[in-house]
Amino acid sequence: MEAPSAPRVDDRAARSSARRTALVADLDLRHAGRRTVTLRAEVQGRPGAPVVVVAGGISADRHAAASPVYPEKGWWDAQIGPGRPLDPDTHQILAMDWLGADGRLDGPVDSADQADALALVCDHLGVARLAAFVGSSYGAMTGLQFAARHGDRLDRLVAISGADRPHPYASALRAVQRQIVALGQRGGQPDAGLALARQLAMLTYRTPEEFAARFADPVAVVDGRARAASADYLEHCGARYAGRTTPEAFRCLSESIDLHRVDAAAVRTPTFLVAVVEDQLVPATLVADLARRLAGPVRYTAISSLTGHDAFLTEPDRIGAVLRAAFTGGPA
Repeated sequence: MEAPSAPRVDDRAARSSARRTALVADLDLRHAGRRTVTLRAEVQGRPGAPVVVVAGGISADRHAAASPVYPEKGWWDAQIGPGRPLDPDTHQILAMDWLGADGRLDGPVDSADQADALALVCDHLGVARLAAFVGSSYGAMTGLQFAARHGDRLDRLVAISGADRPHPYASALRAVQRQIVALGQRGGQPDAGLALARQLAMLTYRTPEEFAARFADPVAVVDGRARAASADYLEHCGARYAGRTTPEAFRCLSESIDLHRVDAAAVRTPTFLVAVVEDQLVPATLVADLARRLAGPVRYTAISSLTGHDAFLTEPDRIGAVLRAAFTGGPA
C-alpha cells in the first residue's frame, strides 16, 4: 500500500464523495445467540480507491472525520483529511457504529462480533478486500479480531493501544464502573451513575503525571466541602458522556472489552503494533508480549505520552508519524 499522497487539484472534488449506509442483518453473536441487528457505517473518499477502515474507542462512531457532505466534527479529524496520514483523496475511509452502541442489545457483545459485523458491512458496500484496518483502543481489539477471522480480506493492520486480551487490573476498574452505573439505575439516577463511571474512566485513560501538571492547585473548600482542582474537568467529561450514550450501551461495550480474546497464532496479516509507555489500561508490556506471539510479520513501537491511553486522540503529531511509518515502512 502506497503512502497517502498530497491532494491534486483535479482530485479535490472527489473527496466530497461521502455516504452513510445502514443494513439490517442476522448475526450470530458469540455470547448472545442469533440476533437481528442494524449496522450503520459511513464511507468518504475517492470512489474506487483502496478502502481503509478506522475504528476508535467505545465512544467512537461511524463519523470519523468531517467532509463536505457531513461537515460536523469527527472523532479523528486530526488524522483524516487532505494531506493527512489518512487521505480521502487517495483512499476511501470507512467507519462504523459499534454493535451495541444504540443500547438495544440485552446480551453481551464480543469484539469477534464487531469483526463479523464489519465483514457484513464490507459485503454490503461491495468491498472485497481492505487495504488497511487502523484501530485504536477497542478499535485495535476489533482489528486484531478481524485479522484473525477475516485475514484473507485484509492487507495490513495498525493496532494502537490494543492487545489480544484485557489486563486484569483494567478489567477490575471497568467492573467497578459497571457497578456504579447499575447503582445509578437502581437509585433512579441513571445519568448520574453513568457520568460518575465516566469520571472514573477518565482517570484510567489519562495519567497521574498529566493530572499533576494540569491540576496542581491544592484542594480547596467550596461551599463548605473539599473540592479537587480536577473536579470541574471530570464533571464536564462525565456529563458530556452521559448526554450522548445510555447505561445499556456503556455496559454492553464495557463488557465487550473484558470478554475480548484473540488467538495470536491466527493473526497472519502484517501488523504494526503501537503501545504507549504510560498507558494504564493496555500496558506496553502487554502489547510487546503480543508482538512476540503473532504469526504474521509484525512491527512494534512504543511512544511516550502524558495522556496515556488517550494518546491516539491527544497526540496528533506523534500518532500521525506512526501512521505514515505504517504505510511507508519507515521509522515511527
